[in-house]
Amino acid sequence: MAKIVLREDFIKLGQALKAAKLVGSGVEAKIVILDGKVKVNGQVELQRGKKLYDKDVVALQERQLRL
Repeated sequence: MAKIVLREDFIKLGQALKAAKLVGSGVEAKIVILDGKVKVNGQVELQRGKKLYDKDVVALQERQLRL
């Protein structure tokens, strides 16, 4: 499971996917999010700008990211 440390109170979903290198670009992040392939805390998330906070868990297929 990948982990990133927040420098601010939150990070947006698309930015988190890029920071953890789960996707290669913002366009790729947008595509996987809109295709329903990303879950935040077990729920499918379709908002690229969704704010993520400490302890949130993001899943993209079998890969996971913890904040």
